[in-house]
Amino acid sequence: MEKFIPYDKMSRKEQKKIDAKKRRDWSGLNPVTRIAESDRKKYSRKEKHPTRYI
Repeated sequence: MEKFIPYDKMSRKEQKKIDAKKRRDWSGLNPVTRIAESDRKKYSRKEKHPTRYI
């Protein structure tokens, strides 16, 4: 059994290992480039309020 060491007293390298384990894994996907199908339909090039020319 390993001796308990508080997080604050661990070396930075050990802290990074623990932090990396806590993070979610995206399994090779880049969430920034992903667009949901419902979001694609929201964008419209039509003007919401057409301007009137006098």
